[in-house]
Amino acid sequence: MMKKRSISASKASLVLFLCQMISALDVPLDSKLLEELSQPPTITQQSPKDYIVDPRENIVIQCEAKGKPPPSFSWTRNGTHFDIDKDAQVTMKPNSGTLVVNIMNGGKAEAYEGVYQCTARNERGAAISNNIVIRPSRSPLWTKEKLEPNHVREGDSLVLHCRPPVGLPPPIIFWMDNAFQRLPQSERVSQGLNGDLYFSNVQPEDTREDYICYARFNHTQTIQQKQPISVKVFSTKPVTERQPILLTPTGSTSTKVELRGNVLLLECIAAGLPTPVIRWIKEGGELPANRTFFENFKKTLKITDVSEADSGNYKCIARNILGSAHHVISVTVKAAPYWITAPRNLVLSPGEDGTLICRANGNPKPNISWLANGVPISIAPEDPSRKVDGDTIIFSHVQERSSAVYQCNASNEYGYLLANAFVNVLAEPPRILTPANKLYQVIADSPALLDCAYFGSPKPEIEWFRGVKGSILRGSEYIFHDNGTLEIPVAQKDSTGTYTCVARNELGKIQNEVQLEVKDPTMIIKQPEYKVIQRYGQVSFECIIKHDTTLLPTIIWLKDNGELPDDERFLVGKDNLTIMNVTDKDDGTYTCIVNTTLDSVSASAVLTVVAAPPTPAIIYARPNPPFDLELTGQLERSVELSWIPGDENNSPITSFVIEYEDGLHEPGVWHYQTEVPGTQTTVQLKLSPYVNYSFRVIAVNEIGRSQPSEPSEQYLTKSANPDENPSNVQGIGSEPDNLVITWESLKGFQSNGPGLQYKVSWRQKDVDDEWTSVIVANVSKYIVSGTPTFVPYEIKVQALNDLGYAPEPSEVIGHSGEDLPMVAPGNVQVHVINSTLAKVHWDPVPLKTVRGHLQGYKVYYWKVQSLSRRSRRHVEKKILTFRGNKTFGMLPGLEPYSSYKLNVRVVNGKGEGPASPDKVFKTPEGVPSSPSFLKITNPTLDSLTLEWGLPTHPNGILTSYILKFQPINNTHELGPLVEIRIPANESSLILKNLNYSTRYKFYFNAQTSVGSGSQITEEAVTIMDEAGILRPAVGAGKVQPLYPRIRNVTTAAAETYANISWEYEGPDHANFYVEYGVAGSKEDWKKEIVNGSRSFFVLKGLTPGTAYKVRVGAEGLSGFRSSEDVFETGPAMASRQVDIATQGWFIGLMCAVALLILILLIVCFIRRNKGGKYPVKEKEDAHADPEIQPMKEDDGTFGEYSDAEDHKPLKKGSRTPSDRTVKKEDSDDSLVDYGEGVNGQFNEDGSFIGQYSGKKEKEPAEGNESSEAPSPVNAMNSFV
Repeated sequence: MMKKRSISASKASLVLFLCQMISALDVPLDSKLLEELSQPPTITQQSPKDYIVDPRENIVIQCEAKGKPPPSFSWTRNGTHFDIDKDAQVTMKPNSGTLVVNIMNGGKAEAYEGVYQCTARNERGAAISNNIVIRPSRSPLWTKEKLEPNHVREGDSLVLHCRPPVGLPPPIIFWMDNAFQRLPQSERVSQGLNGDLYFSNVQPEDTREDYICYARFNHTQTIQQKQPISVKVFSTKPVTERQPILLTPTGSTSTKVELRGNVLLLECIAAGLPTPVIRWIKEGGELPANRTFFENFKKTLKITDVSEADSGNYKCIARNILGSAHHVISVTVKAAPYWITAPRNLVLSPGEDGTLICRANGNPKPNISWLANGVPISIAPEDPSRKVDGDTIIFSHVQERSSAVYQCNASNEYGYLLANAFVNVLAEPPRILTPANKLYQVIADSPALLDCAYFGSPKPEIEWFRGVKGSILRGSEYIFHDNGTLEIPVAQKDSTGTYTCVARNELGKIQNEVQLEVKDPTMIIKQPEYKVIQRYGQVSFECIIKHDTTLLPTIIWLKDNGELPDDERFLVGKDNLTIMNVTDKDDGTYTCIVNTTLDSVSASAVLTVVAAPPTPAIIYARPNPPFDLELTGQLERSVELSWIPGDENNSPITSFVIEYEDGLHEPGVWHYQTEVPGTQTTVQLKLSPYVNYSFRVIAVNEIGRSQPSEPSEQYLTKSANPDENPSNVQGIGSEPDNLVITWESLKGFQSNGPGLQYKVSWRQKDVDDEWTSVIVANVSKYIVSGTPTFVPYEIKVQALNDLGYAPEPSEVIGHSGEDLPMVAPGNVQVHVINSTLAKVHWDPVPLKTVRGHLQGYKVYYWKVQSLSRRSRRHVEKKILTFRGNKTFGMLPGLEPYSSYKLNVRVVNGKGEGPASPDKVFKTPEGVPSSPSFLKITNPTLDSLTLEWGLPTHPNGILTSYILKFQPINNTHELGPLVEIRIPANESSLILKNLNYSTRYKFYFNAQTSVGSGSQITEEAVTIMDEAGILRPAVGAGKVQPLYPRIRNVTTAAAETYANISWEYEGPDHANFYVEYGVAGSKEDWKKEIVNGSRSFFVLKGLTPGTAYKVRVGAEGLSGFRSSEDVFETGPAMASRQVDIATQGWFIGLMCAVALLILILLIVCFIRRNKGGKYPVKEKEDAHADPEIQPMKEDDGTFGEYSDAEDHKPLKKGSRTPSDRTVKKEDSDDSLVDYGEGVNGQFNEDGSFIGQYSGKKEKEPAEGNESSEAPSPVNAMNSFV
């Protein structure tokens, strides 16, 4: 026996070769079989014969093959062996013959031009690919030429020559202008197949300087452009008309050779005036229908898929009103070789005969040559079983060594065909591929086909037996197919049984059994009948069936062989179709189709709809109750109820509701039983034992329900054992020494007989005890006393009556009663994580001491005292519960720098166990809260007094206070930030040497050893001196930096951006950057570079309502950074600030002020007319108040606010009053105006937008108009 070879290639290759195979031996497409058979190589994929490649990209020459075992690959180039290993630019893909030439890494495509051929080889033969000609595409430039302008007389013909460069493949030609717009073409102007632009006659509008021919080389995606051609048309009067002459082709005849299967293109372009019209004919025949097309305004004749029958003379005729011209093109159709019979793979058994046939045709007739394993057969190794006879190879009495791959080459001057076909000689014992014990089901009196798919080499003989050891099947009642299938032409019920298939050849024998079941046919025993129905009536078609009980039928209704309309009027029942409220469109044929998995039957009936006779007004009402109820077919568990419907009262009955009364258990109480469609008047009812049934029927239509029918006769069903046991059985102890077993009792009719009782059984789980049982009356609870505390029990409750027991019940697990836990958790440890969070650990208590269901642990903790204040307070215990068997938990919300106690207790269903010993722990210091207040009093010329209160929550021992302040100038810009450290025992401070009449902003916070707490801010203004001249500040709060640092990072956030400012102490020219990210996120910090040496920066593109972290660093000073600050952007909503100018009270006040001014003006006007002039302005100019002189910016002295024309002092609208005091309303600035709140607004460069607290630091002089809307205060001042 031939040794089996290992198989590793994919199944797809075998599917390919088996689909191609015809031989004396057929191989079934069975996956398991395919994995075991050897196969010579088969080429599955290869590059095209003429392969044009892009010279800029790697060259991929495909060669894929399949075989068993997997083939190896080799290549030839220009007829000689191509050693791939010696060329560093060439690689072969793994498990493939595909070559990759690396052009993109320095290779030249031109160096790899040539003819390539791939060979795939294994121990059973060698297959070869086509000759693959590799040529790189070329897109050469246009040759330079001097183009003279074309001067053409109107009406003459003109040809603009394109003469594109010769590329590979040839380019696509099109004409455009300088604006890259295609030149319009028509019957008069068109482009020829050679790319030239032909004018049958020129017109003045053809004059232009930019006729440009473009050549597009698709392979390299490049376009070359010819130099523009100029055409100038000059007119002569009159324009001479001309009869047609052909511009192309020239002469009266020409020839054309085309290959079979290609597209034939013939062209005729004519000159003439008027423009000629082209017509085509075939001499001695007709142009082929369905393959003939006219293009380029009928100047081009196109015939697709030409054959030798399309040879002949084709005449084009150009005609206008002056005459005609014609040209005859003699077409000859040649043919490259094409297959008549391509050789196919041949699979043979040892000793068999076979043939390979290779027949091809062409014009001229192709030459046929054979190769064996890629070598001409004349020099191939001799094979005595092989004989070559022209286009046929004959094999006689083959052996395994005869396996090989043969190549047939058919060639003529126009091309070649190459086909691989293998001869595979196999010796295999029989195999049966049909699954064992496969079940076949058929309908009686129909054919039965029993499969026996097999394989073997030599081809096995097949025999069939009835049963496992029955006699061989013979005779006319059986048909034996060549593929092994046994056919029983007319299967009967007695054909059911086991059939055995036996396959044998000289190498072995095998058998397989299959099963046959013959089913009863499906029949329609009551078919739908022809119906005539009045419009708006109701009609019903019946379709009652009989079928094999093992088959599940489905019934489908069709109308006129289509689906039923999607209309709720069509009601499909179990065995009927009802149409409510019939209309004319319901006319038609209705078909009932019954389908099972094995057969299908159908029956049809016609419905005719007629007009209803005129009737008086219809009165709709509820239906009358049904009557004449009758019980038939009484069985122990079922009965059939029938009735006669009452009058439907002009509204069709849609359904019947059936109710029952149990006269034995609940007399006088009616229960819902079922509901059936209105077309049904009988129903099979399921019954329970030991019930005295009475039934009644209620009819239902769209108006409502009828009165119930009279009750039917009573029917008492026989008693029986209970069918079911109680549900929801539970065992839960109410005391530590009992077990309470509960269940839901059966309903009356569920008892199935008299004497309903319950057998309650229990035993301790996991103990080898016998069941303890008691029988109790019809109750729902039983208490077992004297049980151990909290132990599991197996419980079951079984129903019984006078006739016996219900089925054996399922067991449930319950527990006896719980008691309080016995021990407290041990080894309680506290790990303080930070000043507000601690983690507590404990050892779990032994489960036996829990004495119940472990529900978790409770941690009691309370604050004993604050370590900073040393004062005790009322103890408020807090409780945290940790579910399950957890041994640790987190204690959040602790107060810093405090002493706490805690204990832990275990909890079960009964309650809490004893507490563990109290554990004392202390929280470390934290940062303090903000000072309780900050007051700024006693403003003087150069000083301010600050007072503050202790933080409400020190959270530790205060070490100091930090005061920061900075001036604010008239444009709301913040000046340098000064920092002062104040001892913790101080509660006030006098700041001296401040600038006069300057607004300051103060930031104040307390510190512990942990760090700084929240800050509180205030603002205040120093006052002017008597002379109205501000003295320069002398070292006002300057602090010498001790080392380079960045501190006091402050943020002022809006909705989508924030202004970041900081204080820097250190060398000049530091390169700052700002890093930021979402607070609490683990994402990397985002970095922004600060331009110049500014100490502020605007972060843009932030998300509204989001908390961000920020820090500032300097790259030039060892990369140090500031501490982190956290801010939150404002919510994405409109500002809540109210425009005061739109408030009703403000408008009313302004009106009142305007009225007062008007009255004053009238009084002044009257007094002036009486008493003369009052030179107020002159007096004011002469006695200018020196206190309201503004400071000049150039020399630090005080000057006047003025406009461009004169110098007018400020009037009473000045912000600073003459008594040198600062009014409260002058310092009512809000933190929001500085951007501390979410509504602060900034420009993108960090400057402020809008007015400072609704007022401007720098008041415009009289006559100057502000570019911003005035605040209410300024508006008031303007009226004074």
